[in-house]
Amino acid sequence: MISNKGNQRIISILKKGVLGIFFLSSIFVNAQSLEKEALTKIKTLEKLVKKAEKNNIDVLKEKTTIRTAEIFLKFANWDEKNIDKNTAHFKLVQSFNKDASKMANDLPTFERKDVNLMLDKAITEITSLIAKETFRKPSPNVDWSKVKVEKDQLTFNNRPVFLADYSWKPKTKELTEYHGNLDGFFLTPTYVVKEDGTVNPNKMKELGSKPDKTLGFIFMNHKGVPKWSKEKYGPNFSMREDTYTAYDIDNPGARYIQEKLLEEVVPKMAGKNFSQLGYMLCNEPHFYTYTDAKKKKLPWASGGVSHFTIDKFKVWLSQKHTNISALNDTWKTNFKSYNDVQIEIPIDISLKGSPIWFDWTSFNMDRVTDWYSFLKSEIRKYDADAKVHLKIMPNLWTENKRVHGIDLEALTDLSGIIGNDSGADHTYTWGKPHEWQKKYAFEWRELCMGFDFMKSVSPNKINFNSELHYLSTVRSRNLYLDPNFARATFWLAHSYGMDASQIWYWPRNADGSPSKKTKNDKGYAGSNTQQPRVTNEVAMTLIDLNSYSEEIMSIQRQRKPVRLFYSKTSAINKNKHMDDLFHLYEGLNFEGFSLGFVTENIIKKQDAKNWDVVAVFKTPFVTNDELKVLQTYLNNGGTVLVDDKSLLKNEYGKELSGLTEGKGTLVQLNSVDKMRNKILSILKERNLLSDVVLEETNAIGTKGCIWKVVKNEKGNDVLSVVNVGKSDASLKITLKGSTNIICKDLIKGIPVSSTPTLKPHEVYFVEVISKK
Repeated sequence: MISNKGNQRIISILKKGVLGIFFLSSIFVNAQSLEKEALTKIKTLEKLVKKAEKNNIDVLKEKTTIRTAEIFLKFANWDEKNIDKNTAHFKLVQSFNKDASKMANDLPTFERKDVNLMLDKAITEITSLIAKETFRKPSPNVDWSKVKVEKDQLTFNNRPVFLADYSWKPKTKELTEYHGNLDGFFLTPTYVVKEDGTVNPNKMKELGSKPDKTLGFIFMNHKGVPKWSKEKYGPNFSMREDTYTAYDIDNPGARYIQEKLLEEVVPKMAGKNFSQLGYMLCNEPHFYTYTDAKKKKLPWASGGVSHFTIDKFKVWLSQKHTNISALNDTWKTNFKSYNDVQIEIPIDISLKGSPIWFDWTSFNMDRVTDWYSFLKSEIRKYDADAKVHLKIMPNLWTENKRVHGIDLEALTDLSGIIGNDSGADHTYTWGKPHEWQKKYAFEWRELCMGFDFMKSVSPNKINFNSELHYLSTVRSRNLYLDPNFARATFWLAHSYGMDASQIWYWPRNADGSPSKKTKNDKGYAGSNTQQPRVTNEVAMTLIDLNSYSEEIMSIQRQRKPVRLFYSKTSAINKNKHMDDLFHLYEGLNFEGFSLGFVTENIIKKQDAKNWDVVAVFKTPFVTNDELKVLQTYLNNGGTVLVDDKSLLKNEYGKELSGLTEGKGTLVQLNSVDKMRNKILSILKERNLLSDVVLEETNAIGTKGCIWKVVKNEKGNDVLSVVNVGKSDASLKITLKGSTNIICKDLIKGIPVSSTPTLKPHEVYFVEVISKK
């Protein structure tokens, strides 16, 4: 017999089972209901599209949205059948780990709800267009096979266009028709299969038979070396294998392998569409060579060098210093000759600010630049019109470290295309809060400051972000990200110079399953292929940008009247030089004019008529040549603002005499506020400020709206505003001091308020017209 207690236990188990079945059934019913609802809305939208087309309304947005909906409904179905697999992915992310099971279970419902919200918005917008309540300027449906690179723009049908695709995205029509159709070819040293230089016949056959269809680029990988090379060049030929250049670039064997590879493949790539976006010389190059004795392990990606590198360093020193006595005097050493010079690499960070630190860090940059110059010259032997670029992380410049070997100015200068993988962090998955989070909705320093610098170096080149990290990185991700963040970052990036991007990333196969590459991938869970509206908003933003591509290109091409002086010398010697420089940049970036930079080489190579004032801020260390070029600029009538902490010492800490006014204007100002006020005064005196003025108030108390003004073909002012602040921003817009104006929303084609309140991430794009 079963006891009463046993009966109760059985009843309890049965109840739980029934409840479980009911719970699972309700989930299934809800899922079916949400999917059915979405499919009904797709049919509604398709009918509205046909109606709109009869009225000659451009419906590229709606067709794109329908495709996005279809893709993500498929993804949601896969996710619903693979809860365990998604749970494992969520567990890999520190901030998701605790709720991994719940997030995986909720994901299909989230995706379907997001698709429904996306379709609701599309239906509302097209209904408004059909009713003539709003109006839309057509946007080109870009044929990627007919796009050309022309100086600083991509051209399609005689108009500039902006393009975006995704890393890893499968090449199916379903995914390429509306979400990017980038082509390319992958190269790696292991293709050189024999010591005599023979290149893998299968790869040569693949390249020779490759159809030449759409725009693309050549991806030069450096993660591995041929098996034979390890025997020929020794076991130390492979090094730094946790980075994207896993061999010794100073070993003569490195050049031999690349010579043989490029000699064979480049002739078959020259003049092709799939190489038109250039030869990407390296993926995220960095050559950190420092250590910290206070810590028990090497810093991230840091390592030693070979005797080939040290030998090059000795030659470099002999060219930098007059003689060995001069070197000894500077380094406080007693070497008998340059051959006797010794240095411990990785170099300890405690030496930062010393002459030996400066020389090593400078040399490290020069030897890396020399390596990429070599690769460029080899490519140009077989493709005279080839453009090269590198996927440089701009934060290697915008942040403080300089012992990574990347001279952004020199590498941008040698490139035919401005290459980068700019990011914009928004939600950290681990770690302490960052300073920017106190004031801003996302970290725009790398994006804006980095692009302004690169565009100052090379104003007449396109900017290709070959691994765009706005939506997500391993450390910056939010499954429930506001879709307007996508619009804000892409709008800002294209305003600051970006022309094309390959977005990180599309880690799903066409059926919705994760790519094999996502095994143990900490970046997959919570990324954009689980975010229908975020992914769709990227496409919507590109469509809008292409509708007004002339105006966006005008913003990109704006003259930069104010230039901040960047000294690589101070950046190498100071602990936080770029933080100091950013404070000035930040203080000027919300005033409506275009900012730029000058360096010794920019002042030498470019016409000083391109700017009106140079600001030097907290830049104590400069070389004699840097000081000399500033003095020459002053002697020629230039204007320099400088604080009392700048231009004090040379690269080795020896005192300098500073600047004299010459025929120009030299003003000492010792704070960001004073410099900003003086700069605005100069621009006003020279009639260089816009007739449109934007006044902002917000809860934070510091400006958060980045804005620019250009003229359109009608001669009217076009105002572009992005609220990067973390609070709502109340704006007051005037034209020549008058509030008697009309602000026409260019995306919706209707008048809107000239005193709007913008939420964080909101974009405000209007034509400003005076009422008559």
